Amino acid sequence: MTTRKLFVPLFMLLIFASALRPITDPDFWWHLKTGEHIVTAKSIPHTDIFSTLRFGSEWVTHEWLSEVLMYTVFRLLGYGGLIVLFAAVITLAFWIAYRRCQSRTPHVFVAAFALLLGTAATIPTWGARPQMFSLLFASVFLAVLDKYYRGEDRRLIWWLVPLMILWANMHAGFAIGLAFIFLTVLGIAVDELILNKRSVALIWTSIRRLCLVWLITAAAVVINPNGVRLYSYPFETLRSYAQMRYIQEWKSPNFQDPMFLPLLILILVLLCIVAFSKKRPRPGEILILLVMLAATLRSARNVPFFALAAMPVLAGQFWSLLSAHVHTTEVSSKDSRRALAFNVLLFVIVPIILITVVARRTLAKQPQVEAETYPVAAVNFVKSQNLPQPIYNEYHWGGYLIWKLYPQYRVYIDGRADVYGDTLIEEYFTVHDGERAWRKPLDTYGIRTVLIEPDTPLASLLRDDKDWQNVFEDKQSVIFVRSGSWVR
Repeated sequence: MTTRKLFVPLFMLLIFASALRPITDPDFWWHLKTGEHIVTAKSIPHTDIFSTLRFGSEWVTHEWLSEVLMYTVFRLLGYGGLIVLFAAVITLAFWIAYRRCQSRTPHVFVAAFALLLGTAATIPTWGARPQMFSLLFASVFLAVLDKYYRGEDRRLIWWLVPLMILWANMHAGFAIGLAFIFLTVLGIAVDELILNKRSVALIWTSIRRLCLVWLITAAAVVINPNGVRLYSYPFETLRSYAQMRYIQEWKSPNFQDPMFLPLLILILVLLCIVAFSKKRPRPGEILILLVMLAATLRSARNVPFFALAAMPVLAGQFWSLLSAHVHTTEVSSKDSRRALAFNVLLFVIVPIILITVVARRTLAKQPQVEAETYPVAAVNFVKSQNLPQPIYNEYHWGGYLIWKLYPQYRVYIDGRADVYGDTLIEEYFTVHDGERAWRKPLDTYGIRTVLIEPDTPLASLLRDDKDWQNVFEDKQSVIFVRSGSWVR
């Protein structure tokens, strides 16, 4: 129980504290409502139930198990329970990543340095969202695959099969797990060919078990309510033009944005350390890093997976560089009882107290954050005044409106971009941005109520349009009703 060993729980507690944040993800709300629907109706929807335009169309509810878990926790413990749950999921994912870093270096601080860079790069993706389960599963998969490569416990890879079944029912990020297995197979084959100069027959001996696991794991994906349909779903999402154009996390990282500065630092530090270290990463590691880096540069949503792949490599290369130039020793002797008591107080008890304070403040701040981010007063006005349907709403408010107004109201659009498709998303922005044909969709779909932000181009147009009446406005939102369709 030395100071260095107590540094590890301290670091994990800091990650946990950093992950304790108010719920702001606009998709959180329709996830919560979906979980409520599944629990109360005791059935998983396969067609849309929340929208006006796509009602009855296909809806691949690939996150159904996450949504049931989210609603169950919410019903039992409220927002605070959900905030703590996802903070714990994030912390566990990075604790597993830390153990992988620790396997590459005997020095605690070197492993922590690599973990620090990786966690900092992924912070913008954190939140109460099903993607965090993909973060955890990806971390577990990489840990098991690392052990397989090092020959420590090759039987563990069979656990990837039931884990894949669970992952495929919690989030469509399961495709990353299959990719990691496939890249590990390729990596081992490349290493055996380049480093060990082995024949094809011997290479096949090294990878055949993992190939079998990959096939069984891929087949296990079908064990979900959507069946074989889930295989094509991730690829359809990647091919969506509208998602790549309009949804921020699907775009390439903008390194002029400060939130991507930690990612840039991670990439540059990794490149520099690999360049100056005498020990080179094995070709298989480079393969996985390059593929994950390419995926990250294409879409910011993949940053966590690149970070998980990069951190252990960074730790190993940094340790190799340090040990070659600096005499380092690891303190192995135990501290005195008095020092141990002080360390436990400083590194464990005090952080736990601080985390308790942070958690309470975060929970107390949730209503304020909700009021600043979503149209709370406008929603209350809609319900109290029974405004006419159908409604047109802001894209990023759709989930919140589903949580607050369904089943009395259905939304025009929400964060389920895969349900709406590129054409309807483009049409939404035509109206929202006040382009030439902005009236046509409102007339075609018979929209009678418009709930949007006050400073949008559409709001300016409707204020000057005699066919629309401004019935509510505050700093957060404005509501227009088609003239003659509603009487106060």
